[in-house]
Amino acid sequence: MYSDKKNILQLTALLKAHGVTQIVLCPGSRNTPLIQTFVGCKDFTCYSITDERSAAFYALGLALHGGKPTAICCTSGTALLNMHPAVAEAFYQQVPLIIISADRPSAWIGQMDGQTLPQPGVFGQLVKKSVHLPEIVSAEDEWYCNRLINEALLETNHHGKGPVHINIPISEPLFRFTSEKLPEKVRVITRYQGLNVYNKDYNELIDRINKYPKRMMLVGQMTLIYLFEKKTSKAIYKHFAWLTEHLSNRTIPGLAIKNFDSVIYSLDKEQQKSLVPDLLITYGGHIVSKRLKKLFRENPPKEHWHIAADGEVVDTFGCLTTVIEMDPFEFLDKIAHWVESTPLCEFPRMWENLSKSIPEPADLPYSGLSAVGGLIKQMPDNSALHLGNSSTIRYAQLFKLPENTEVCCNRGTSGIEGSLSAAIGYARQSNKTNFVILGDLSFFYDMNALWNGYIRDNLRILLLNNGGGEIFRSLPELEMETETRDFVTATHHTTAEGWAKERGFVYIEAHNEEELQAGITELSSTETHRGKPILLEVFTDPESDIRILKDYYHSLKQNKPQ
Repeated sequence: MYSDKKNILQLTALLKAHGVTQIVLCPGSRNTPLIQTFVGCKDFTCYSITDERSAAFYALGLALHGGKPTAICCTSGTALLNMHPAVAEAFYQQVPLIIISADRPSAWIGQMDGQTLPQPGVFGQLVKKSVHLPEIVSAEDEWYCNRLINEALLETNHHGKGPVHINIPISEPLFRFTSEKLPEKVRVITRYQGLNVYNKDYNELIDRINKYPKRMMLVGQMTLIYLFEKKTSKAIYKHFAWLTEHLSNRTIPGLAIKNFDSVIYSLDKEQQKSLVPDLLITYGGHIVSKRLKKLFRENPPKEHWHIAADGEVVDTFGCLTTVIEMDPFEFLDKIAHWVESTPLCEFPRMWENLSKSIPEPADLPYSGLSAVGGLIKQMPDNSALHLGNSSTIRYAQLFKLPENTEVCCNRGTSGIEGSLSAAIGYARQSNKTNFVILGDLSFFYDMNALWNGYIRDNLRILLLNNGGGEIFRSLPELEMETETRDFVTATHHTTAEGWAKERGFVYIEAHNEEELQAGITELSSTETHRGKPILLEVFTDPESDIRILKDYYHSLKQNKPQ
């Protein structure tokens, strides 16, 4: 019988799945559930050694012979510290050693309870990775635990071999051994490195692509503009549904579906499920759409592959199965010759038809949304567009961009601080007209961005001022009293006029549709306007802004494709 602790069951199943066969066990009570479970698994050869310092070096010797990862398990407290010399040796000799330490729950550390000390990260820089597993009480805990274990075990052989530390808190009761078997199915994340057309790993991946009729490429934020070679684009494009957002900067081999967020909204729950691929392949950085994340998390694809040169585990949708460590464009070029000869499937065409059925917002009343759409439609080709976070980036996604537009946005952490400063720094080095669209909180939080002497006349700012954080008013299921709303949305009555003029900007304000159109015409002009940067401040009503956006989305459901 095995322990009833789910984190222990996940760990045991994944050790087995990743090919670990030898475990050195040191005595103790806190690690008894681990010992019982490891000994009960007949796939492991277990060794009992009392002295943790000697045991760790013994495990090192086992791993040295053959180079396969070997695990060592100890109880909590100073038992773990005795392994430090062997861990250091493993690090510098690049030996794949897996240190598994039982621990007290975090609440009891430093509370004069027996055999307690801060164990997470105790080996510092002498391990390639250190993870602290959660005690599993929810499905999210289980996903997180599974991901951490996979990350640690993959790291024993990533860019050279070496030791990793897995710390596992175990609450009392310790001695419940009620599980008759290990989990039948645990998610195993694999990593491929050094792929080429001559090795078996490459052929295996090709076979896996081949068996899935519903295939999707999802491209996140990328700062480099990369154009595919024509032969690669032609070969690969029609065999996948390609989804991306403006932030990908054309790093795709053709036209991609950018209004997928609206497509998802227009359909009911059952129809949305048909949009989910069997195989999802991702590259690039962040995806803005919360709807897409929710759809894939609730209806996970059968496989999710992430392609990245750093080979890191990035499990955005909770269903990652494969990490391919290589440049994504190199990978796509490698598989292009294969997909060109396979039959086309209906999945990409279904996505394309749905995308074409979704109209852009049109004939909009005066609002923040109409201001963003109006500027984007009048921006000259080959411009740079800098987007603030929250509402502005979501507004912009609803409109088609002019040809060859570069898009920048601080989506690494999605904060409002620094959006304007980053845009001004970029514009300083750019030979393009740089447009900045951002909300009032983003602007006033970073208004010192205008307080430098490096602002050029190629900078054009569209400031949406509706007196606070409008996006917070539209959060689903959030009902606020008036006082609470003022604090949450940071209600204000500030204008940028005085600061903009003092800093040498041509300042334009708009309070209605006529003023907005005149302001956008001036803002989007390719003339330098007497060598000065321009700021257009558009004043709108937050309640109207929310209603107009919701009306657009509701119209999609009313006219949804059948």
